[in-house]
Amino acid sequence: MLTGWRKTISKLFLIPQRYVVGIMGFLAVVNAYTMRITLSIAITDMTPKKNNRSAMMYDFDDVFNGTIKRHVSSRGVDDDKIYDWDSETQGLILSSFYWGYVITHMPGGMLAERFGGKWVLGLGILSTAVFTLLTPWVVTTGDWPWLLVLRVLEGLGEGTTYPALNCILSKWVPSSERAKLGTLVYAGGQIGTVVGNAASGLIIEATGTWTSVFYIFGGIGMLWFAAFALLCYSDPEVHPYISDEERDFLRKELGEKRKEPLAVPWKAMFTSFPLWALVAAQIGHDWGFFTMVTDLPLFMSDILNFDVMENGIWSSVPYIVMWIVSMSSGALCDWLITKQYMGVTFARKFFTAIAAVGPGIFIVAASYAGNNEALVIALFTVAMGFMGTFYCGMKVNALDLAPNYAGTVMAIVNGIGAITGIITPYLVGLLTPDHSAEQWRIVFWIAFAVFIATTVIYIWGGAAEEQYWNNPDKNFSNSSMPTHNAMAISKSGSKIEGV
Repeated sequence: MLTGWRKTISKLFLIPQRYVVGIMGFLAVVNAYTMRITLSIAITDMTPKKNNRSAMMYDFDDVFNGTIKRHVSSRGVDDDKIYDWDSETQGLILSSFYWGYVITHMPGGMLAERFGGKWVLGLGILSTAVFTLLTPWVVTTGDWPWLLVLRVLEGLGEGTTYPALNCILSKWVPSSERAKLGTLVYAGGQIGTVVGNAASGLIIEATGTWTSVFYIFGGIGMLWFAAFALLCYSDPEVHPYISDEERDFLRKELGEKRKEPLAVPWKAMFTSFPLWALVAAQIGHDWGFFTMVTDLPLFMSDILNFDVMENGIWSSVPYIVMWIVSMSSGALCDWLITKQYMGVTFARKFFTAIAAVGPGIFIVAASYAGNNEALVIALFTVAMGFMGTFYCGMKVNALDLAPNYAGTVMAIVNGIGAITGIITPYLVGLLTPDHSAEQWRIVFWIAFAVFIATTVIYIWGGAAEEQYWNNPDKNFSNSSMPTHNAMAISKSGSKIEGV
């Protein structure tokens, strides 16, 4: 029972502590994405433009001869050095973040399960903030090879984000709020993308230098870490000022947690068809999402000839709509499950399918819209709006399958999916050497094919029942074993065994 100063502090909070954790988790993802994608906007100002519709910014012969170091741009400000990086080099730079990102997923998940997610998440974001602050110095000192190494290090720091967050959510979020709070946290990716895109363009325009965005977003990341360290804890049981009522509620909803860590059932995991179906869905989403996040600014620069401020603003619009859809679909999904209009498995597949087929169709359509700026932006916006249903679909599915191994499962799923972040930017660079609409059209058709193929696999083999290997001490009936009946709707509706 709370007494003394703990009780006094508890009364200062107007919302339950699980919502505080949810909000800080949301801000963690926002910061992770702003620091991750800022370079996608900055790089359009760091390299020569091919087809500026206004007065040309640079004397390209001199740029490519390496004789001009500083220029006056169409913004009327003194620019930093222009770097002669071709499309392939830019793709390599943008993909290098994910080389490190995929490596720390598994250790991050296992560390979070053993020691709690707080410091695994917090220190990962802090390290990324420090590396972001160092970016301008690294670029001016070592050019693109040094930047490549720095981006790998940033990826190593951020690779722990989702596994650690999933581990924290498994301790804090009851099943009745899983889609809503899970969507809130993970939809921070859209807000981070919006802020990173729009604010980067505005900041570069206002300050006249691309270096400023790295100082600003790196500093914000460090401020988040300080607040997170003070406010959040890995588990309700160790939280010093959570109310007695909320602690009892979470004990009832989530059950008593083991004091000692469970051995990871690697064989059962890697032979679990629902887990691999979830991996397939993650690959499909990440392929499309990383293509958009990393390369949409390049598309708008190449095809629509947007300057850096226009690029930042219009590249962010689709993600505003995606965030609105993700938040509303999360609440809708919880309501449909609670009212037993949909079983959990069907709901996860239904919303995942919408999040794949819709974007696949509309990004291909955008590639046929030519230079019609309004139509291109509208089609990309509709595409990303459909993608917003992904979070209440497959993104929270890892919590359904194995809450006791939430960090490890997320590490497997998100880590394998993140490999597409290595492939897509580099592939786009290879496929678009001339920056033409026809070359970009190939990029989007490939994304469409990946969306459809991976969704078919998930619909066929996905499940939302707790898997038998989640709790070795529990005797499971045959109904709780991994299911291959893709379209089965459980009559029990919202109940997930073991939660």
